[in-house]
Amino acid sequence: MTKLDAILIRSERPDDAHAITQVTQAAFAVAPHSSGTEQLIIAALRAAGQLQISLVAELSGKVVGHVAISPVDISDGNAQWYGLGPVSVMPAYQGMGVGSQLIRAALDRLRQSGAQGCVVLGEPAYYSRFGFSTQSSLVLPGVPADYFQAIAFGPHVPSGVVKYHESFDVKG
Repeated sequence: MTKLDAILIRSERPDDAHAITQVTQAAFAVAPHSSGTEQLIIAALRAAGQLQISLVAELSGKVVGHVAISPVDISDGNAQWYGLGPVSVMPAYQGMGVGSQLIRAALDRLRQSGAQGCVVLGEPAYYSRFGFSTQSSLVLPGVPADYFQAIAFGPHVPSGVVKYHESFDVKG
């Protein structure tokens, strides 16, 4: 059995908050495009009741990864759209598929919940393998268009400006 075979993907529990903070800090410590506030964003989303989905990757009882999904607003009024991220994996487990497992599980749960779709701000080559693609009808101001992608769970992709929850504006 490989380490990856033993990974358990499960919903966040109240006693996971500290471990999620540690994983997120470690994962983003050397990330080139990190704001250094990712763990604060997750805490603010949690405090505001905006973590629609919060999953952890657990190995031998230890949290080694986390993914968050929270609601987004779209200026055309479309509802049931969400944002993926932050996604965090402890550096020792990066490149082993832990992040992919977390993302797939989160998107599956989002689909099952009746969501209409999901957006992500991140590396296009990475997120495209999960079905995300650039949608010219959706805009996140201030970021390169190629790095803002969406996946619709139905036939309709909304048109408008996307706004993440105010928790994403937290300062360190």
